[in-house]
Amino acid sequence: MISVYLTKVSKIVSQREGITVVEVESEGEKVLALNYDDVTGKIEVGDKVYVNRTARLLNLGTGGYDFVVVNLKYPKYDAIGNGHIMKLRYTPFQINVLTMEEQNSPYHTAFEEFESLEDLPVIVGELHSMVAPVALVLKSTNPNLKITYVMTDGGCLPISFSNTVFELKKRGIIDKTVTIGHAFGGDYECVNIYTALIGAKEVLKADVVIVAMGPGIVGTGTKYGFSGVEQAHIIDATNKLGGKPVLIPRIGFNDKRQRHQGISHHTITVLELCNSSCVLTFPTMEEEKEKIIKEQINSNPVFSRYKIEFIEAEIIRKYIEESGLNLSTMGRNYESEPDFFNACGAAALYVSSKLVRN
Repeated sequence: MISVYLTKVSKIVSQREGITVVEVESEGEKVLALNYDDVTGKIEVGDKVYVNRTARLLNLGTGGYDFVVVNLKYPKYDAIGNGHIMKLRYTPFQINVLTMEEQNSPYHTAFEEFESLEDLPVIVGELHSMVAPVALVLKSTNPNLKITYVMTDGGCLPISFSNTVFELKKRGIIDKTVTIGHAFGGDYECVNIYTALIGAKEVLKADVVIVAMGPGIVGTGTKYGFSGVEQAHIIDATNKLGGKPVLIPRIGFNDKRQRHQGISHHTITVLELCNSSCVLTFPTMEEEKEKIIKEQINSNPVFSRYKIEFIEAEIIRKYIEESGLNLSTMGRNYESEPDFFNACGAAALYVSSKLVRN
């Protein structure tokens, strides 16, 4: 179930707030290991560390990293902050955080007095790679928008792992972040999606919320066995609280897996699982591609439950080029998978137009 080894830090590769990448040696091979500075302490060349290499041995998509578990230079390590809500509960790595809604929080009353999201737009995405293009289009079309990103625990748990979020925050494209479930390290913490949405509106005064898991997604090749099914729950929660959910469909034509051609089976499954409705935005496409998408829509009665909008969204190419951000999904950039990114742009343009109109 786990593979851990003792090694020594030979090189500091990179550092930024909360995270350090180091070089260590495993069975004569030099490998990269990632250290979460707030969890296992500051790390230096020469430190002896225990490192988890399980994902690398299984060839999983962790970016090629091993992960530092324990640094032996610390006879003890205390980094206990405020709050009594535990994340990674009942594991050797459980940590305490101060959630927005708990009784010791200065924001506790806001949750007690909450009544409605009052049509707050909530853009829901399956993949972490959807966050940047959506946020970029929202901010490019309306620089004054306050954007909150809620990171779920369907993928990566520490938000500091995301280079994307780090860059978006640095540039002021995303204003605030909230981590929920067992995800941690956001500007604010919450227990679940309900309180995260309430906090985004009442505490952070967000104009729009983007909800998606952290980097990585769990999939099994079965209909229901993927962590993206959380989108159905997020849509239902948004409706329950009086918000306006907009779902980004996962579409593409260059994935070798047939189940992800056109509208991904993941998106269709989520639509089937929803107990409520949402707006589903598609980008306009080349004639043949759009024909395939519309045939999928017309042949499946589940789509009749949703409001479907086709939106010209190729302007996202301009915004990506001007930003200089290196955006990709599953290793493919805009040029190789334009419809995926245009779908993200379509959702953002739809929401932006509604906000301007209101």
